Amino acid sequence: MEWSLRFISEDDFVKHVAATIEKYGEKLESFDIKRFNHNIIDPIKMIFDKTVYQTSWEEMVGNEIFRQRDKANNNDIGYFHQRIFQYIENCSVPDNGTEGGWDVIYKNPNGIVLPDGDVVHTIYVEMKNKHNTMNSASAGKTYIKMQSQLLDDDDCACFLVEAIAKKSQNIKWETTVDGKKVSHRRIRRVSLDNFYSLVSGEEDAFYQMCMVLPSVIDKVVKQENQDRVPHDTVVEELNQVASSLNMESEDIAMAMAIYMLGFSSYKGFSELFGSEYSDEPDAQIKRLYEYAKRLNK
Repeated sequence: MEWSLRFISEDDFVKHVAATIEKYGEKLESFDIKRFNHNIIDPIKMIFDKTVYQTSWEEMVGNEIFRQRDKANNNDIGYFHQRIFQYIENCSVPDNGTEGGWDVIYKNPNGIVLPDGDVVHTIYVEMKNKHNTMNSASAGKTYIKMQSQLLDDDDCACFLVEAIAKKSQNIKWETTVDGKKVSHRRIRRVSLDNFYSLVSGEEDAFYQMCMVLPSVIDKVVKQENQDRVPHDTVVEELNQVASSLNMESEDIAMAMAIYMLGFSSYKGFSELFGSEYSDEPDAQIKRLYEYAKRLNK
């Protein structure tokens, strides 16, 4: 199929998608019960959710595994959103901590026209995944950084670019610093689609990228990562433990296995194990298996 994006080559785009998938790293490794409980799950929440939402244990465990992977993957998607601009003309992506710590710098010798008619030749970008990821302290710190850049360079603008903005926009950023509302026409809050349009010269550049992305991800995964598709064993291991408990129903037995992941050292639960108190997840997993083995004799 003919490559349709004019602002980035197919080779560069495929390379960037592959690099993003590679960033997933250990998150692609399979989950066993030890990894599942590394930070100790909340059994009470799992049991409430399972019962209220009328779902299966398999689905609940799968959702928790997905949540743990997803939490770790947010930075990797941030990498995708930021680093793609290194392949787009007139854009640079500084190494961490260099060139003022900006995420992206866009320079155009022909000038960059802002919505209010101002013309500048450089835009400094702070990029965020979502519109609500900054608290007031973080927003104030970012705004002060942008003010300082404007004082150092009167031929620039500063953008807060949001991958997931409330709506498509390129507006003056209004926020609060030390209890005072502040704004400046060259400090702007910009959705990612508008930034793509600006740097590429194509109105729907972000839309175009989104349309080719699924097929490129699929191509890269099939070519390079077939052996990395995870096979999670948490449900199988929990079922093995639950089946050893000889309780009145499979559902209650599974609930007890879940309880043991978080509460094996708690009073009442700890007596079942006959082991000394320990709050280490690995110790809890070990006692869980010891208990199941003892019941199965």
